[in-house]
Amino acid sequence: MQEKLASAIRTVPDFPKPGIQFKDITPLLADPSLLRHAVNLLADEWKDQGITKVLAIESRGFILGAMLADELDAGFVPVRKEGKLPFTTIKESYDLEYGKDTIEMHIDALSASDRVLIHDDVIATGGTAAATHRLTEFAGASVAGFSFLIELSFLNGRDQLPTGTPLHSLLSY
Repeated sequence: MQEKLASAIRTVPDFPKPGIQFKDITPLLADPSLLRHAVNLLADEWKDQGITKVLAIESRGFILGAMLADELDAGFVPVRKEGKLPFTTIKESYDLEYGKDTIEMHIDALSASDRVLIHDDVIATGGTAAATHRLTEFAGASVAGFSFLIELSFLNGRDQLPTGTPLHSLLSY
């Protein structure tokens, strides 16, 4: 089944810019049995870990993140680009290859009693996931770990995340 998951990920050369080999998850999303299988595999890693909230990163992370939250019987918290959330937010900036970006979440999304799983579809350089971790800590919640459908291991994104925090990805390139 792992091979089926991998074969459902389409590589799109030179998107969004030359030299990038974009990992497109839409074929996986279109196959209901593969989609359910992927969510079950992601959830299996975190069952019985006391997860109370799944923080999912905009935008593809929302798709599996919401399903993962449902599977774990946890709340769902969207982490979005600056200016996209309607209520009072807390924000965190992070470095990009050329410049900075900022993510936000609602100020009341987490409490000190929350045990959080941070999810995104792909971990590349790790900047967004690390910024989401900092938002979680600022809100007073604890991070149980990180969940990704795909890890682009050659970009060393793990190195940006706190040492010792569990990370699980289904596929690695």
